[in-house]
Amino acid sequence: MLNKTQIRYCLDTMGEMFPDAHCELNHSNPFELVIAVALSAQCTDVLVNKVTKTLFQKYKTPEDYINVPIEELEQDIRSIGLYRNKAKNIQKLSKMLIEEYGKEVPRDRDELTNLPGVGRKTANVVVSVAYGIPAIAVDTHVERVSKRLGICKWKDSVLEVEKTLMNKVPKEEWSVTHHRMIFFGRYHCKAQNPQCPVCPLLDVCREGKKRMKREAVR
Repeated sequence: MLNKTQIRYCLDTMGEMFPDAHCELNHSNPFELVIAVALSAQCTDVLVNKVTKTLFQKYKTPEDYINVPIEELEQDIRSIGLYRNKAKNIQKLSKMLIEEYGKEVPRDRDELTNLPGVGRKTANVVVSVAYGIPAIAVDTHVERVSKRLGICKWKDSVLEVEKTLMNKVPKEEWSVTHHRMIFFGRYHCKAQNPQCPVCPLLDVCREGKKRMKREAVR
């Protein structure tokens, strides 16, 4: 496991590699962000952005989503995986926002997780990106990078990864660290073919060292 100095080195290096890391889901308000993140489950941001380009022109408010037949909404998001379930959740969360939250997206993470289709990761993204509240959303990239580097244990659950990162990363850096780790995992430390030979973190990365040893033996 990495010590405090090594973790600081990793955070600083990722910051140098991806100084402009940010949420890549296109949105213009918290409501659009909730919809975009809900659509992004098991789907790429690139595909979500293609769909929301026209979706957000057609649907502006929670009322817009519940005033169309579910079949129509399904067709509008059909190219996205699990589109039927996601369409159902979008209508349910839109109804809930109208009836319980005065059409405003809650700022509280626990309140957000009450919304259909909004899990802990989604809620963390929304409070962090839309409202500037420090949070670390653990997606597949953040989990993979944390475990490969040895910041977290291989057996840690997603919640344990989140708690470990919250303990080891200064609170004021939570949100930016979340984005940098996503960029690092998405564009450098990929699930398949991570760029270990040219990685500036190779010296401190347990997984990278193992991979390089295996390559040397071949």
